[in-house]
Amino acid sequence: MIWVIHTLNGVSFGMLLFLLAAGLSLIYGLMKILNLTHGSYYLIGAYAGSTIVAKTGSFALAAVAAPLLVAGLGAIMERFFLRRFHLDELPQTLLTFGFLFIFADLCLWIWGGDPVLLPKPVPLASSISIGGSSYPLYRLFLIAIGLVIAAALWGLQEHTRIGAMLRAGVDDAEIARAMGIDVSLLFTLVFSLGAFLAALGGVLGGPIIGASPGADFEVMLLAFVVVIVGGLGSLRGALVGGLLIGLLDNFGKVFFPEFALFTIFVPMAIILSFRPTGLFGRA
Repeated sequence: MIWVIHTLNGVSFGMLLFLLAAGLSLIYGLMKILNLTHGSYYLIGAYAGSTIVAKTGSFALAAVAAPLLVAGLGAIMERFFLRRFHLDELPQTLLTFGFLFIFADLCLWIWGGDPVLLPKPVPLASSISIGGSSYPLYRLFLIAIGLVIAAALWGLQEHTRIGAMLRAGVDDAEIARAMGIDVSLLFTLVFSLGAFLAALGGVLGGPIIGASPGADFEVMLLAFVVVIVGGLGSLRGALVGGLLIGLLDNFGKVFFPEFALFTIFVPMAIILSFRPTGLFGRA
């Protein structure tokens, strides 16, 4: 039964990684931006969510308001900064890396350096029995909400007009513009959606892993591993990669704590040696 518990822990963590990686992968797939600020969106979402919960006592409000705030921040960043360097990878990378440090210092100034752990929603604060072992209900909620968001994103991408425009923009932005698609607006919406998902991951992950100075770097590293393994630009790859890295990270820390990073990066190297574009990436 211990294997079941650890597997559920890995899957729940994998769903948080999926929220981070999905936005990062979509942003790269459409805009070719490796957004190094993505971990900051997680951190700001977690901190802002903790403030909203402390002021209002509503976790649901925090899960909506904090991601919307960060989505607006992402829209401003894309519209007034990154758009100036479209398809110019080095300035984009340096700019997002600079914003990473700016946001880190702002978070340190506003919220201080103490770790923050969000309280779990009252209806989800209890545990259930699984094979005689007590298991947090909140982690099962994370798995369920992750699957719901994955299904919603898949439906948006595959069965809506916006999804068709998104696929067209990914395949050939110039042709999409010629067909009358407002690719610039699409860029802003996708970047905002990526920021929203990262901040939502910060709020939902707050009761488990919390927020603290440096968490943005750690989260960004794991998110990049997920998208590299799953394939840049692939939503399915983000889901599979998130689950795979979540499971490897959990079992590695439980059974081989001294080789925790080894259990993540070696499988990544093996996968890339056979699939340089990742499991579901396209050349």
